[in-house]
Amino acid sequence: MDKNLIQRTISGLVYVAVIFLCATPFGAQLLDSVSPGLVQQQYLYYGLISLLLLVGTWECMKIMKFGDGYEKWIVFPLVLFIFYVFSKRYFQHGFYFDFRLSEILAISLTLIAVITLFKFSNELYIDSGKLIFTVIYVALPFSFALGLPKYSSMENTFSLEVIFLFILIWSSDTFAYLVGKFFGKHKMAPKISPKKTWEGYIGGVVLTLVLSYFVEQYQPQLRGNWMVVGFLIAAFAPLGDLVESQLKRNFGVKDSGNIIPGHGGVLDRLDSFLICVPVVYLYFILEKFI
Repeated sequence: MDKNLIQRTISGLVYVAVIFLCATPFGAQLLDSVSPGLVQQQYLYYGLISLLLLVGTWECMKIMKFGDGYEKWIVFPLVLFIFYVFSKRYFQHGFYFDFRLSEILAISLTLIAVITLFKFSNELYIDSGKLIFTVIYVALPFSFALGLPKYSSMENTFSLEVIFLFILIWSSDTFAYLVGKFFGKHKMAPKISPKKTWEGYIGGVVLTLVLSYFVEQYQPQLRGNWMVVGFLIAAFAPLGDLVESQLKRNFGVKDSGNIIPGHGGVLDRLDSFLICVPVVYLYFILEKFI
């Protein structure tokens, strides 16, 4: 058997296991069986997101090849400040999904960053542009991700929005790949991602909607309507892949890193997540008014 395939399989399984244990109550339950009361689930999840934030920021800086100016020295302080603000809300249960102008503007920055990447990429070749893009592209999605799960220390509960977000992203990617492989003819973005097709995209949306139906039926405790969430994930997950592919293409980089052997870096694995989180977060705000 191909050694690279074995490596990819093992590292992929470890990656999925870490996500599963940190984004569901099973992580704390497993640790509790070893040492009762060792850690609560919200701290496992917070630790996971914090680690991904730090590695993702470092990878984005490496991709964009910052110069020797002051900008590269203030990337981490800015990223950590934004994450700290959201962290306070996380531990104080301060995510109410009310219509706050500041949150809408923050989510809108993601759209502006994407447009800049594709239409005004020259702005990203100066260090100030690299700084702004890195903060928006990495810090905001991971910060908003803290608001997706609900937990109660008193009742020892931790909700499953995040793990189902990952499951639907993975399923969308898998369905789109399989449909595109067997039926794909029309390229979606041949210069950026030659293997993506419109047939695969449509197949990914349709089949993810089918899976979302079962999530909605059997997980009624989740926030929002997961038929809608599933559609949004399937619709925007491919954009996340295109964004990261375009970013690497602009700067002549193959992989964002090698922290996950055979799979690349954090940004390679979480490119869809970085776009889907702000979209789903925005939906959770708007669905309160529907």
